[in-house]
Amino acid sequence: MGLSEQEWQHVLNIWAKVEQDIPAHGQQYLRRGFHQISPLLFDKFKQLKTVDEMRSSEELKNHGTTVLTALGNILKQKGQHEAQLKPLAQTHATKHKIPVKYLEFISEVIVKTIASRHSADFGDDSQAAMRKALELFRNDMASMYKEFGFQG
Repeated sequence: MGLSEQEWQHVLNIWAKVEQDIPAHGQQYLRRGFHQISPLLFDKFKQLKTVDEMRSSEELKNHGTTVLTALGNILKQKGQHEAQLKPLAQTHATKHKIPVKYLEFISEVIVKTIASRHSADFGDDSQAAMRKALELFRNDMASMYKEFGFQG
């Protein structure tokens, strides 16, 4: 289920735009998914009840930056990401225990966040390529989860 070179180019072109302001993208992505999933995954964010609290939270912004920076490093490997993915899979399987179904939800929130911020540059082909790249990421995470004894 690899991506073509053209699909990878779509992914990397839009990711270059995300990288211009990762903190804002990361914070928006976490806010978008916050009410549905973040309280389930992150005890440290449960106290954030309003959009204003989320917007002003440096901890939320920092976590969003961490997530999107790691994802960007993985995407830039164009599917040859085992070295970058293995430590991430290990912590997500053994420490954070993030189920794959949440990674599916998170992936879609990332696509919607990018689309809302870059609609002119993130058309159907780019969105399809990003979804395919994120599916590859999730599938590889799920395989590595099993190596670490997590069925998530």
